[in-house]
Amino acid sequence: MTQRFKTSMALLMAVLIGFFAIGTNPGHTYASVDVGAKSAILVDAETGKILFEKEADLTLPPASMTKMMTEYLVMEAVEQGKISWDDTTQISQYAFDISANPDFSGVGLKLNEEYTIRELYEAMAINSDNATTIALAEKIAGTEGEFVKLMNEKAAEMGLPDYKFVNATGLNNSHLGDNYPEGTGPDETNMLSAKSAALLGYRLTNDYPEALEVSSKPTLEFAGETVTNWNWMLPGMPGENLDQFAYEGMDGLKTGYTELAGNTFTGTAERDGQRFISVVMKSESRTSRFTQTETLLDYGFNQFTRQELFAAGETTEDHSSLSVSKGKEDEVAIQTSEALSTLVKNGEEDLYDLKITIAEDQLDKDGNLVAPVEKGQKVGTATLVYSGEDQYSNILSNEGQTVDVVAADSVEKSNWFMLTLSAVGDFFGDIFTGAVDMVKGWFS
Repeated sequence: MTQRFKTSMALLMAVLIGFFAIGTNPGHTYASVDVGAKSAILVDAETGKILFEKEADLTLPPASMTKMMTEYLVMEAVEQGKISWDDTTQISQYAFDISANPDFSGVGLKLNEEYTIRELYEAMAINSDNATTIALAEKIAGTEGEFVKLMNEKAAEMGLPDYKFVNATGLNNSHLGDNYPEGTGPDETNMLSAKSAALLGYRLTNDYPEALEVSSKPTLEFAGETVTNWNWMLPGMPGENLDQFAYEGMDGLKTGYTELAGNTFTGTAERDGQRFISVVMKSESRTSRFTQTETLLDYGFNQFTRQELFAAGETTEDHSSLSVSKGKEDEVAIQTSEALSTLVKNGEEDLYDLKITIAEDQLDKDGNLVAPVEKGQKVGTATLVYSGEDQYSNILSNEGQTVDVVAADSVEKSNWFMLTLSAVGDFFGDIFTGAVDMVKGWFS
């Protein structure tokens, strides 16, 4: 009886707290984002702004989301001319053994058969094929171990906050038998945080948008067989009941599953020019990773719109102009060089301010610009500052969107005669000021 009473009182208190929380914040919309995955994140694919996160810094096995890094390095190698899409290669015994294992994703590769880089890449990106991933790694770096070094180097270059790559596929090294990459351990596995996966997806989609042309394909014809994409949210997926997961605008990126990782998914969708990237890690089931992704993307599309908050040519009361020394004018107006826009949550349009920071290296010791000053000359930066409750951060940095602050007009340097008069005036002015201070001292 006592326990039942305590439970009832707890429920009553929760209702009252919720009532007063809503009542004391009129006009505020409390959006519910219920994601059951262990870790999750939603970001703006243009600016990297984080719109939602749940334990996004937690480092977990990414499973086949690892292949996004392999995709990136293949795209980069093609761009740099190290390989071409039409280059051909045969697969190693190691890759063949992985392909022949029915426990792993595979399109059924054959020894002594030539495959193009494009064929191998599409099988990896669409069907999450592990053997083709290994073949690509070996083609680019000679061995998977050397390729893993490239993966970690690129992760550092990208600034991924949390990562460890030990193979190209996302399988556990224990799955690879004696073929686990040199320089790694037999029981190791790849590790990423949701924030790192989102940043990796951001870099892949922004640096190589053609990757989406492949990841958006529901099926692939390979060696006379039709294989399907594991991303059930793609419109047009074949198969009974898969249409229930179809999501408008979905075109990537990468699913993943191992017993250790659970179900993972980095998804991306675009509607009316707005793209979001979401990540869910350690989701409960194959289907839940898609329903949770839908919840995240719906939150983005329904709750946020891109808005121009400050037009080009804006300034602030405390930074409308700068003093100019040695110029024909004593000051010059300053302004933003371009408009400042960002994704704004519904009802939060008035929670953004403009902060102008003047570059000290542009000023002399007295805090003046020194003539000549060119129109459009950069004198500082302007940043959006958000004063609401959510405190949005960014996968690229902790700063808000920034644009240049520039001089609105030109100021010519004064001629030598006027500069001389000014110097003489300053000299006698200093003497006069010194004399006045001395006299004041006599009578103080």
